[in-house]
Amino acid sequence: MANIKQTVKLGVFTLAIMNVTAVVSLRGLPAEAVYGMSSAFYYLFAAIVFLIPTSLVAAELAAMFQDKQGGVFRWVGEAYGKKLGFLAIWVQWIESTIWYPTVLTFGAVSIAFIGINDVHDMSLANNKYYTLVVVLVIYWLATFISLKGMSWVGKVAKVGGLVGTIIPAGLLIVLGIIYLATGGHSNMDFHSSFFPDLTNFDNVVLAASIFLFYAGMEMGGIHVKDVNNPSKNYPKAVFIGALITVLIFVLGTFALGVIIPAKDISLTQSLLVGFDNYFRYIHASWLSPIIAIALAFGVLAGVLTWVAGPSKGIFAVGKAGYMPPFFQKTNKLGVQKNILFVQGGAVTILSLLFVVMPSVQSFYQILSQLTVVLYLIMYMLMFSGAIVLRYKMKKLNRPFRIGKGGNGLMWLVGGLGFCGSLLAFVLSFIPPSQISTGSNTVWFSVLIIGALIVVIAPFIIYASKKPGWIDPNSTFEPFHWEEQPAVQVAGKTATVTAGTSASATASESVAPASTGNTPSANGGNGSKAPNTPPKG
Repeated sequence: MANIKQTVKLGVFTLAIMNVTAVVSLRGLPAEAVYGMSSAFYYLFAAIVFLIPTSLVAAELAAMFQDKQGGVFRWVGEAYGKKLGFLAIWVQWIESTIWYPTVLTFGAVSIAFIGINDVHDMSLANNKYYTLVVVLVIYWLATFISLKGMSWVGKVAKVGGLVGTIIPAGLLIVLGIIYLATGGHSNMDFHSSFFPDLTNFDNVVLAASIFLFYAGMEMGGIHVKDVNNPSKNYPKAVFIGALITVLIFVLGTFALGVIIPAKDISLTQSLLVGFDNYFRYIHASWLSPIIAIALAFGVLAGVLTWVAGPSKGIFAVGKAGYMPPFFQKTNKLGVQKNILFVQGGAVTILSLLFVVMPSVQSFYQILSQLTVVLYLIMYMLMFSGAIVLRYKMKKLNRPFRIGKGGNGLMWLVGGLGFCGSLLAFVLSFIPPSQISTGSNTVWFSVLIIGALIVVIAPFIIYASKKPGWIDPNSTFEPFHWEEQPAVQVAGKTATVTAGTSASATASESVAPASTGNTPSANGGNGSKAPNTPPKG
């Protein structure tokens, strides 16, 4: 078995590409194209203060708890207790639920551009009722497929990622280079400043959403033990993956800015319009429907892959007694059916916001921002929790550790990630002036009330939990601060019943627990439920 394990170790570049595939998505490029050259500043800034810290901190936490269930619930719960741990995994699940209408809106627009009549395609893409129907049909279709079992979807996801993201990204960049090299007129001023005018507050508001472009890199943390010499090679993979990710985003955004004037950029349509303009330039308009199909397939394959994923984390925690039995019901295949139905109901209600929002684009933007707000709550808990655990569980074995000795580098990396997340969190509540979002009252109401409801709900559920909620078949391990009192009590009992010899033995058993070096304390499922869609 040892030899087999050695043969399946991941190479640095392989892990880097896996991270890129998990994070990169093209649907968000138009949001940054309006910034021109300064978009590169935002991408680099977010990579330094969010992307890289997320990858490194998640790797340490994943390695610490590689043999225990819970993911982010475990990570935050070990640091702050069960209530905040439950909040972390709750917002992670709800955030992914809110994400579905936004990504499927992009998918609906892609499908609209499969036609051959540009005017008709544009009109269809702007039709909120068409978009609503497509979002609901595709989502519920994916849900019912999930209920039948998802073992075969892995292959679809790989093909969808390649065909719907990697190839189109490369093609968009190449088309931009060809266009400029052959004398095409650039709508982007390459002589403009790399640094944005930060005195104009409007310039940084819309850019807050860029943090979600990089969300999901914590998933790579589960592979930290699959790399030879992880303390050296994992950081290499992180930085290589981050570099490739930033290059794709920066060059892809530039390619859109070159072909589309900033004033004409639409969050939901400009990616397709950009491809269409490039294909027309090289006299290959017949490729437009093909790329639209590829992008739509990439979106739909991603949704099909992840629709059951985020609910798995909350399902495992629920079985440990944190959710009512209703949410623990499964079908004969073991799929968490009731959670999927509740999730589908939430997606349906959110999709009906089309009725009150002035346009598809404004709906897309406001739900994207709500997603950012909720996801960043989880990240702030994760970053600060990692620092706290350096002191609460300082003697626990860390197969991957940020910094060889001391906690200074963890304070720097974790603190940078926390401050970056906090900045984006605050900015996410401010309506972007560059995009019409309709009434500011609606904007603030949806974001503030929506965020409050989501954050308060897990505390109400936690306060209502009953002993009968615990599934007797649950194998969820206790937290380290629950194990220590239990071991100490066992030690005292042994002292009373077995005398000095037993007392010595019990004392020996207490020591490892207090340092966190017992097999049960040293491990954890660092994997985040596969909830992080390639959001970006």
